[in-house]
Amino acid sequence: MKDKLNNKESIVALVQNDNESTAVLDALEKINAKDIINTNDVVVITPNWVNNKKNHASDAIVVGAKTLKTIIRYVKNLNPKRIIVATGSGSVKTHTVMKEVGYDEIIKSEDVEFIDLNNGPFIEVELNHDNPKKTKINKLIEEMTVLISFTQLKHHEEATMSASIKNIALGWPPAEIHGYPKKNLGIHDDLHSFITAMTKILPIDISIVSANPAMIGSGPSNGIARHTGIVICGNDAIATDTIGARLLGFKPQAIHYLYNCSKLKLGESNLDNIILKGMTIAEGERAFSKKVYGDIVVIDK
Repeated sequence: MKDKLNNKESIVALVQNDNESTAVLDALEKINAKDIINTNDVVVITPNWVNNKKNHASDAIVVGAKTLKTIIRYVKNLNPKRIIVATGSGSVKTHTVMKEVGYDEIIKSEDVEFIDLNNGPFIEVELNHDNPKKTKINKLIEEMTVLISFTQLKHHEEATMSASIKNIALGWPPAEIHGYPKKNLGIHDDLHSFITAMTKILPIDISIVSANPAMIGSGPSNGIARHTGIVICGNDAIATDTIGARLLGFKPQAIHYLYNCSKLKLGESNLDNIILKGMTIAEGERAFSKKVYGDIVVIDK
């Protein structure tokens, strides 16, 4: 099983650039991501490929293919032992999303591995959760040493907010077992507790959350896309998602799974204890609200 993280500092970068790839690279540099990956690592990148509705990345439903390529190339430059793109779509077959959005061409041109997490071979893992109490997970969980979550910032009709933590918690359970949209065994009966349980067994090393575009209104697929140019990256998924929550106007306790993860000390949710690089939280809120709502809302002055 992948070791749990032991970061001494929770570092998050909040940057803005209309070019999403440039923003991601800037943010990764600010959090010293290069120090997290070494030549012995098996690096897994899990992008959000929830489904193939609408115009995909431009509607904030799935991640941008060009930026996924940028992240792959960034990791390549650090010379890890293996690089694997791995995820499992929640609404349609993963390969359908791959082909329609063009991820398959990116993976082929960059010559990296791909694993569909909706399929086996599996191992079974126990969850600190009532229903389901356990789940099958692709055996890749036993091999990876670095996990990167790449997703969009969204309002979400069940999870309140979707960012790095939820991307992993819902991307890894296999649809072969849980069905489409992964509801057969009870994941969605108490979604926040399930996300918390999954976060305990799948700690994220690098979180990349793009708000370019972000989805507001109602996610994960039926909301409104707003291009803000903002990207959030961190070495602590709870801290990263806390910053994302603040941009959306939420305190961590408003996102039940984020509050639970903080109580379990899986990461940092106190703004005073997060080392924020790039924009200040007030600058981020100002820039985000202006782009999204056409007016300025600053809650952390």
